[in-house]
Amino acid sequence: MRRQTNEVMVGNLPMGGNNPIRVQSMTTCSTMDTEGCVAQIKRIVDAGGEYVRLTTQGVAEAENLRNIKRRLQEDGYNVPLIADVHFNAKVADVAALYADKVRINPGNYVDPARKFHHLEYTDEEYVREIKKIEERFIPFLNICREHHTAIRIGVNHGSLSDRIMSRYGDTPQGMVESCMEFLRICVKEDFKNVVVSIKASNTVVMVETVRLMVKQMDIEDMHFPLHLGVTEAGEGEDGRLKSAVGIGALLLDGIGDTIRVSLSEAPECEIPVAYNILQAARARITKTEFISCPGCGRTLYDLQGTIAKIKEAVATQLPSSATHLKIGIMGCIVNGPGEMADADYGYVGAGRGRISLYRNKECILKNIPEEEAVERLIELIKGSLL
Repeated sequence: MRRQTNEVMVGNLPMGGNNPIRVQSMTTCSTMDTEGCVAQIKRIVDAGGEYVRLTTQGVAEAENLRNIKRRLQEDGYNVPLIADVHFNAKVADVAALYADKVRINPGNYVDPARKFHHLEYTDEEYVREIKKIEERFIPFLNICREHHTAIRIGVNHGSLSDRIMSRYGDTPQGMVESCMEFLRICVKEDFKNVVVSIKASNTVVMVETVRLMVKQMDIEDMHFPLHLGVTEAGEGEDGRLKSAVGIGALLLDGIGDTIRVSLSEAPECEIPVAYNILQAARARITKTEFISCPGCGRTLYDLQGTIAKIKEAVATQLPSSATHLKIGIMGCIVNGPGEMADADYGYVGAGRGRISLYRNKECILKNIPEEEAVERLIELIKGSLL
């Protein structure tokens, strides 16, 4: 069961609450390169991306979001844009004027850049440091409130401040407290348009920390939506597997309202991976799901070839409403009907040259010739969709 969260408006596209889990990516070109960013954002959106983040390391980059957004809208792209801010709170103030959401990093928003120094604070001194955050953060919240700009409190394992590290160490508890300091201010100021992320490149740390974050928010009666991701996941198979393990584990807990798969590849490559992870976790169904066995000595037909034929037939002969379907393709009768019991339709080997077709758990057509079976399966599905 999905964790219930507040709905947050990011531009014209809401997230959290009962909305679908959103998919996002991030540009890799300079934010001063308007045409380059526009082209990259279009590719992300065309691949299915719903939010796009851009780095805004200075005021000029933050201000150029206005030009990027205008160019996108001229071409019919109304995707919400997210400004990514580090080290400079003034940039966050400017970005809030033009971006639909602004990401700030608690590790360097007010605290100085990390120098790996151990700092000693009395409790009173520590409270004064929190007060400094509040004094700087509240004016930013007021700008965001005025311009209907959402914010993301985005903690990274690799950028905790020396202050947090000195008191809590390099721990999940320190990561959570770094985020909670800012969330408590948001609650105090009744600012609800907030998204939380708490990331690490280590999947074990990432999963443990997000779970701890959720527990702490529950204790303090907070219901902010969560953005999930394994930061610096890598590329190729490694990046995909790390992302699937980290993000997938939390999705199965019912945690997560938006995700990003961070790959060292073209940004648009992240989008299909994200949707595949959501599909595998059954957190957002966007295509037909095929459940198939690996085959064994009892499989008396060309399993791989048949799977390909069924996928092609589904893609070319069924209406778009079929995307919610689960189709089981099983080698034999021994485990087939049981293992595919969750499927809407089933194609099961019934002996040499013979196939049985199922709808849910019921055998509808028994021992039909293999050469007719794919076509008969499609007819069965079409008949049920009418």
